[in-house]
Amino acid sequence: MAFEMSEYTKQNVLAQAGTAMLAQANQRPQTILKLLQQ
Repeated sequence: MAFEMSEYTKQNVLAQAGTAMLAQANQRPQTILKLLQQ
């Protein structure tokens, strides 16, 4: 049970991070490109 909860939490955090990254990318594509090119 604990493993499932930690997996669920991890996936949830990753999903939220991905959503945040997309929102940031939409606002500042140049910044994201610079980060990716480093």
